[in-house]
Amino acid sequence: LRHDSKGKKKSRMMKKIQICLCFFFVSGILYEISLLSGCIFSCIPLSKHFLTPEQILSLGKSIFFLETTDRLEPPPLVSCSVESAARIYPDRPVILFMKGLNNETALDSNSSYAAFSLLSSMNNVFIFPLQMETLFENTPLLRWYKEVNPEQEKNWVHISSDASRLALIWKYGGIYMDTDVISIRPIPEASFLAAQKSQFSSNGIFGFPSYNKFVWDCMDNFVLKYNGKIWGNQGPFLMTRMLKAICNLTDFVGLEDHSCQNISFLNPQRFYPIPYPAWKKYYEVWNKNPDFNHSYALHLWNFMNRNQKAVVAGSNTLAEKLYKTYCPTTYRDLIQGATRETLRSRESVL
Repeated sequence: LRHDSKGKKKSRMMKKIQICLCFFFVSGILYEISLLSGCIFSCIPLSKHFLTPEQILSLGKSIFFLETTDRLEPPPLVSCSVESAARIYPDRPVILFMKGLNNETALDSNSSYAAFSLLSSMNNVFIFPLQMETLFENTPLLRWYKEVNPEQEKNWVHISSDASRLALIWKYGGIYMDTDVISIRPIPEASFLAAQKSQFSSNGIFGFPSYNKFVWDCMDNFVLKYNGKIWGNQGPFLMTRMLKAICNLTDFVGLEDHSCQNISFLNPQRFYPIPYPAWKKYYEVWNKNPDFNHSYALHLWNFMNRNQKAVVAGSNTLAEKLYKTYCPTTYRDLIQGATRETLRSRESVL
């Protein structure tokens, strides 16, 4: 009987130990989840290689950028856009999706691509392959994607980007930004469109929670009214016609924002204080620099930049000052670094 009693005590003790171990294991998982949803990126330098795309995307509130060409080396403006967002939103995942990447592409913080290496080294920046067919699953865009012939679409880079940003925001929620948008302060709105001018919406920056009906309706209309020959038909014109269908849009007076159907239609000053006809002003020297106190981010209109105006170290242009302030690492490594490399090359020739 004494032996049986000891056996039962030992069995109960083992069960208690197992329960304790399970408790600590579950507590550890919950603690990691709390970190992921809180300040993982700014509080502890966990290795990003252990986090899958789905784990990152499931956190919600991501900031999305898209590269729908096949290039693997982000230009300085793309790097500046991503870096500035990572600095302004330190506790949110900032994700650059690149069509040229695939699961076998070995690129990391040690990459020979300077911008890729720079961005990969940031705690909250993630660079993932853009797999459109997978992204469009369970959306109205999948049927369109399977039927369209990219080789016959002259605007395919832009059209595929227009489609991808809608699917990303609908599935995961967060904010989409073009890769020529420099963030300067946090956007306080969760559901918003950006007015490019009165009664006209851009699609260069917008944000919604996941599974938002307006975004789903936009995907439906994307397919229903598809016309790849008209530039912007699936982009800003799509957003504008869908907003007009549910809201009575009026002109902006002053700095006020508009609101309709729980969607904030943000004043052009929030992102477009310099309108597209004046885009060259970003690459000019100003006697007195604007303060942009009423803006959340600045769109540099890279599509208009056909002559490839660039930021040059020491030029004292507005764009250079923005780089210095909001993406200093990009400025140091890609702008000043390029200048030093050019000087060294000239010296070696001489």
